[in-house]
Amino acid sequence: MLERIITALVLVAVVLSCMFATRSHYPMLVLMMVAAGVAGYEWFKLMPRKTEQVMKPLAWAFGAVTALLSGLALYFADMALLLWSASILTWLLASYWVHSYPEYDGWYNQTLYVLGVILASAAVTAIFSVWQSSPWWLMYLFLLVWGADSGAYFVGRKFGKKKLAPEVSPNKSVEGLYGGIVTAAIIILIVQSSYLDLTIAQHILFMMLSLVTVAASVLGDLFESMIKRRAGMKDSGRILPGHGGVLDRIDSLLAAAPIFAAGMYILKLIGVDL
Repeated sequence: MLERIITALVLVAVVLSCMFATRSHYPMLVLMMVAAGVAGYEWFKLMPRKTEQVMKPLAWAFGAVTALLSGLALYFADMALLLWSASILTWLLASYWVHSYPEYDGWYNQTLYVLGVILASAAVTAIFSVWQSSPWWLMYLFLLVWGADSGAYFVGRKFGKKKLAPEVSPNKSVEGLYGGIVTAAIIILIVQSSYLDLTIAQHILFMMLSLVTVAASVLGDLFESMIKRRAGMKDSGRILPGHGGVLDRIDSLLAAAPIFAAGMYILKLIGVDL
């Protein structure tokens, strides 16, 4: 437990420092590329292969490709938009895969390599884009995801009876899902009432975006759990003592971040000033 707490404190300190300690974009840029590279490395280890042995040089090469693509997308805004669109389409497919598992697992094939690069790159570019809008908007995204996850954990632990997706993640319950949604809704209402000066229609659009983001975060968590279960692995990695791998920490954000960033982009286009 102490190891887990120390790791969490270090992670929070690093992320918050990159978010708030300087106006320079370089610390956040480096953090995102490192996260993409490690996520790519861990993703490679979860992929289907002919032997049980993981060739680490190939895994790190895959991570490097993921980091490189993320870097290019961070530089070229139009490329980031394409990645977000591809990511959102992938998550729509993933919702079907999660619902159909284990009866259908045809998705577990070589195309997952490509999808992994897309999902990781889309997530880090989305996080960086939201941070560029305002570090506080990124904090809001984190609060939505963490709030939903924490609410689901505590409510599910206390009242959980009906399993949400027993074949994918046996510990998650429908009651926990409701608890996570209610927790996120409280966060949304506090932010809207305290910090946003919007019309009623704009408030509704913002709430819809926030709730869809929360739903996506649940899907991201379930999808990574399904891949780990299919690959026969408990954690995506061991780089974070007490927490597993980077993918284990950002699985919810893989889906939530591109949807939130794309939603903010669309709201801006239609004149909603956040």
